[in-house]
Amino acid sequence: MAGPGWTAADIPGLQGRVAVVTGANSGLGLVTARELARAGASVVLACRDLAKAEAARDSIGLGSVSVARLDLADLGSVREFASSLGGQHRRLDLLINNAGVMAPPRRLTADGFESQLGVNHLGHFALTGLLLPLLLDAESARVVTVSSAAHRMGRIRFGDLQSERHYNSWIAYGQSKLANLLFCFELQRRCVAAKPEVALSSMAAHPGYSATNLQSAGPRPWEAAVMWVTNRLVAQSAEMGALPVLYAATFPGLPGGTFVGPDGLMEGRGHPRVVGAAGRAYDEDVARRLWEVSEELTGVVYEFSAPVQSA
Repeated sequence: MAGPGWTAADIPGLQGRVAVVTGANSGLGLVTARELARAGASVVLACRDLAKAEAARDSIGLGSVSVARLDLADLGSVREFASSLGGQHRRLDLLINNAGVMAPPRRLTADGFESQLGVNHLGHFALTGLLLPLLLDAESARVVTVSSAAHRMGRIRFGDLQSERHYNSWIAYGQSKLANLLFCFELQRRCVAAKPEVALSSMAAHPGYSATNLQSAGPRPWEAAVMWVTNRLVAQSAEMGALPVLYAATFPGLPGGTFVGPDGLMEGRGHPRVVGAAGRAYDEDVARRLWEVSEELTGVVYEFSAPVQSA
């Protein structure tokens, strides 16, 4: 593993690699995309708002960066994005599942899912599955799913997965971030079971407490106001918050199933290091059940030796 103080300057050369970063128009996603491009990768900014994505591309200022529309709250958009990407690239080396929403009032996606579960987990579950053929065609691909320290307050409530009977925005957020880790670790187990044919690794990362627009985009006004203050007093920059994601995506020889976070007090800030998740994130029975439910809800079935099936 790397010594202390790993930074984006330590990213190895990524010439010839193709990367997709979801939610790359601002915050952690923008920094992640920028640093991957600076290291030589061809990066696709996969964003719901094309105008913001184009502005982000222009701010990076590198010809290897392109934009494409992806709305994770609409499975039709996810399928269109995956189909379009397959027509432009023969393989995919890095998929950064970064986009997310945090603690909004209860809303539904285009497919009727509670928005946090739908965007943070189900949209990325479907996206990864639909891009699986491109990932498997790469020599050694990685999927990095961005979780949060908030996964520790999460429970997968199979009896009320969509928060129809009771909705608390933060409990639903914790559930979605725990789902991210259950997905990451289950994907890695399935990759291992499919080897030696499969050279795909699944990683996870969390940014600690980082100042981004996520804190103001979802929570209620009074919560956003509190976060505005704590962002300025406590939070680290998006540049620092993106380092665990970049480490998980690029550090040579990192074992599949690795979870990366900041090395500071309570993993709130600092340089990246390998960290542990809450015990619930490693529950294989819950992960298997969540995977099966996710396949049913999205209509996307992962096949490691054949093209992905999409309902």
